[in-house]
Amino acid sequence: MSLLPGRHRDPILFHRHDRNPILTSAQWPYPANSVFNAGATTLPDGSTLLLCRVEDFRGLSHLTAARSRDGVSGWHIDTTPTLSPHPDHPEETWGVEDPRITYLPSEGRYAVLYTAYSPAGPGVALALTHDFITFERRGLIFPPEDKDAAIFPTQFEGRWAALHRPVTSTSANIHLSYSENLRHFGDSRPVLEARRGPWWDARKVGLSAPPIRTERGWLLIYHGVKTTGSGVLYRNGLALLDLDNPSRCLLRSDPWVFGPRDLSERVGDVDNVVFPCGTTLAPDGDTLRVYYGQADTSIGLATASISELLAWLDVNGSVPVLE
Repeated sequence: MSLLPGRHRDPILFHRHDRNPILTSAQWPYPANSVFNAGATTLPDGSTLLLCRVEDFRGLSHLTAARSRDGVSGWHIDTTPTLSPHPDHPEETWGVEDPRITYLPSEGRYAVLYTAYSPAGPGVALALTHDFITFERRGLIFPPEDKDAAIFPTQFEGRWAALHRPVTSTSANIHLSYSENLRHFGDSRPVLEARRGPWWDARKVGLSAPPIRTERGWLLIYHGVKTTGSGVLYRNGLALLDLDNPSRCLLRSDPWVFGPRDLSERVGDVDNVVFPCGTTLAPDGDTLRVYYGQADTSIGLATASISELLAWLDVNGSVPVLE
């Protein structure tokens, strides 16, 4: 499939910050191998909180909060891990990873969906918090193998909805599941499937940051993985879900829109990875700050305009057909 006139393979829609990487293990108040894949939210005082994945020198991960007034510099990092594997939760034996944060106004709390890793494999766990100091762990909501999950901030016909990526022997696609109580999820259905052949997102797809509400629908940044002769490539595309029925995908980008480019994204513990797990919205209601893991080693920041992303998707997107 050739690109239509006016299409761009890798447009400059995500503008990298000139201070990248904005967070590394060198800034950490205790020994750490790497800091990456951070969930993000804006706190009531307007400051930014990142819940960072921190890998220790055993290879196991935990989550630590970093706070900043401007979301770029002056980070105040918790001096001890904020959310560590808990002995009462065997699903976390091998670590907790890759959080996505959603504020739930009706609950007055933040929902943190994260990967709980154990000998059984990676699954999705849920914790609720109002202050990122104490957490109500609810354990696994999607059993192994599953990851890349986030919950929507509103209910749909009285049910919560979450996106996640179960893996089977034949597929690794984005699914949507529903819950009435934020404990038990079901009624699962595929929303976005990995393409076949040489496509940039042919091996597997997964949610990157939590869904972003726009007037036209729920905007998704999702990652695709392609296997090459020298390893895997993680790049990101866009999709738009129906505002009232998020199981319906309206558009999906054909080209990728954000991929590894700079040295900190090309070289690291895992080469050639940009992996957003969180975004925040500026007061103008359009500027998106995208916090992303760089080669599983550090955290970068890019900004994008929601209106420009939607306009690009109109030109570079197509209506997906589920097989």
